[in-house]
Amino acid sequence: MPDRPTSRFSLKRLDRITQHLDRNYIQPGKLPGAVTLIAHRGEVVWCQAQGLRDVERGAPMTRDTVFRIYSMTKPITSIALMQLYEQGKFLLDDPVHKYIPAWRDLRVYQGGCYPDFETVPATTTMTIRDLLTHTSGLTYGFTERTELDAAYRELKLDGSATLTLDKLVAHLAELPLEFSPGTAWNYSVSTDVVGYLVQLLSGKPLDEYFQDHIFGPLGMQETGFYVRPELQPRLSACYAYRPGDAMVLQDDPERSRYLKKPSFLSGGGGLASTVDDYLRFARALSQGGELDGARIIGRKTLEFMRRNHLPGNQDLPSLTIGGFSETPYAGSGFGLGFSVKTDVPKSHIIGSEGEYGWGGLASTNFWVDPVEDVVGIFMTQLIPSSSYPLRQELRALVYGALD
Repeated sequence: MPDRPTSRFSLKRLDRITQHLDRNYIQPGKLPGAVTLIAHRGEVVWCQAQGLRDVERGAPMTRDTVFRIYSMTKPITSIALMQLYEQGKFLLDDPVHKYIPAWRDLRVYQGGCYPDFETVPATTTMTIRDLLTHTSGLTYGFTERTELDAAYRELKLDGSATLTLDKLVAHLAELPLEFSPGTAWNYSVSTDVVGYLVQLLSGKPLDEYFQDHIFGPLGMQETGFYVRPELQPRLSACYAYRPGDAMVLQDDPERSRYLKKPSFLSGGGGLASTVDDYLRFARALSQGGELDGARIIGRKTLEFMRRNHLPGNQDLPSLTIGGFSETPYAGSGFGLGFSVKTDVPKSHIIGSEGEYGWGGLASTNFWVDPVEDVVGIFMTQLIPSSSYPLRQELRALVYGALD
């Protein structure tokens, strides 16, 4: 039910979202369930929970379900670092080795297998901007594309019970890059390094910094790096796609690693949240960095962040070397922590130029449309996010309901 109606949206047409998801995904067993929320002009106009949050136990999906948001953590971490930018703690073109001295002489992969890599010196210097835009030359192990990805998996650099941000940064100093910084785009652990810099520059652990400077001010009481005991009954199960449009349990909410505080505070993908908690963050973005009197980022800083920062204003297909991202590539650039739509027709997806946002590994997604003053948040738990074209379909359903 909507919190407040608005004449710009047809609630009857928004109900097509429920029908579409139920008929095409939930009833056929492709998705366990979902929560979808649409806000317009700062108010929730439509929100629907449907299906199950735990198929094995028959627990219904509810609006207050807790989800693993994975890479929807990245915009929060990027805002955190840019708060420190506003305090004069660093400049975007500062070399990363100014803050991580072991990264001074980075090299680029040429051949071989871990630990016997063939490398050459990087031709450019990695900057903090490169980390925020994923043009750093770093990668992810789970993409399983290169020998360097394989090294990340062997060293468990995407996360493990013993990994910490300090250990991640130390391991990365010993590995080559995929390419010289600033010359290509590759989705990576860059934002985990951003989280490390937040800790270093603020003098606070990442979880404490988030609480003091983002979650606390915005009233995000159900977002964190682990699920507190009182929230555990609302934690969703997480599922993995299997060929044949099937899904299998990937993470049981009663035995999930999210029930304990992790040693690795992943600014790239470690948070759990609810749709209404994340809405408070998204609304702050849609309102120029402020919500209910709490400002988390300056208006001009946010405007700067949501511009396309890829070299020559290129879009992702022009620059990417990988095959994975949380957003379709065409017609989208990348800002300081968000994807940014630069060309609507080229994207083949309805929306507005300047729309920005991101998604998570378990098919969650959010976007902010500053032209139409719309915020959309979609929460479910199916890995990977590329299993179905949910995000594209959702845009068609939402914008089709806008008068």
